[in-house]
Amino acid sequence: MQAGLFDLEFRLDKIDANGDPLKRLNALIDWRTFRAELQAARDKDKERKSPAGRKPFDAVLMFKILILQALYGLSDDAAEYQILDRLSFMRFLGLKQGDAVPDAKTIWLFRDQLTRAEAIDALFDRFDRFLKDNGYAARRGQIVDASIVPAPVQRNTREENKAIRRGETPEGWEEHPAKLRQKDVDAAWTKKNGKSYFGYKNHVNVDVERKLIRAWAVTDASVHDSLMLPVLLDEGNTSKSTYGDSAYRSQAIERDLREDGYRSRIHRKGRRGKKLSQREIAGNKTKSRIRARVEHVFGVMSRRAGGKVIRAVGWARTRMKIGLRNLAYNLDRYALLARRAG
Repeated sequence: MQAGLFDLEFRLDKIDANGDPLKRLNALIDWRTFRAELQAARDKDKERKSPAGRKPFDAVLMFKILILQALYGLSDDAAEYQILDRLSFMRFLGLKQGDAVPDAKTIWLFRDQLTRAEAIDALFDRFDRFLKDNGYAARRGQIVDASIVPAPVQRNTREENKAIRRGETPEGWEEHPAKLRQKDVDAAWTKKNGKSYFGYKNHVNVDVERKLIRAWAVTDASVHDSLMLPVLLDEGNTSKSTYGDSAYRSQAIERDLREDGYRSRIHRKGRRGKKLSQREIAGNKTKSRIRARVEHVFGVMSRRAGGKVIRAVGWARTRMKIGLRNLAYNLDRYALLARRAG
């Protein structure tokens, strides 16, 4: 028996009664705000040289699909299926039953367009300006931290890994282009708490008051957190207090922060032969109450995305996906803050 119009409306009403976060997001975000950056990325892409063929899907519709993927940890194939299957996704995208739905390949190609155009920075900055213009400026200081983003482990030999570290293509790889395309030579290994990880790092600056991401950077996992501090500092925060764990502590960083007018609230760390005093331990505990707010950011992204593994090959595509996660987090966080504010 075919469902009628009123049956569909009844099901949507039931979804609303249970609280559809996507409906709230649509009500608060004017997605057309991003159109200029999205269109610029399409114009910059040179692959589509001929106007012949099927007209491309609307850029804003495609961007919203990428946000869905970032919020729910969906692959391209899973995104296509879920849009076809879920009424809440269709409504979020403005699609009706019977409308054409972008397939997995179309989604991949659109994201790759944005990657080649390096559009994620402009998109993130666009929403950051929206936040500031609507009373959500960065306040009460900033917290810097980094999270390891695992990538699929590469099964390389020791000789192949040595060649990669030298910036060379391992012998024999160029003879197998399909294999070469699947090899991520930009990711790296690191150790944390005695455990080895392969992948990248998502470095973020979060404002203390609202826990919104204000700046971010992506590196391979081997890069030390402290090296990215100068890139992350936000001059626009209303407070100069800067929080971070002991990985960011060094004499050079303390000096640079002081010279640039920042107040260091970075955790102190003991050294061999010189343990922390009781006063320093108490100071670290006080700072931790604020610094711990950044853990909420990474926790939400991990929980909503069903894990943090990034399935992309190479730094550029991985950076695009991590950037979309950061932007999707800010969109979702803003919707929550706006709802609380009434």
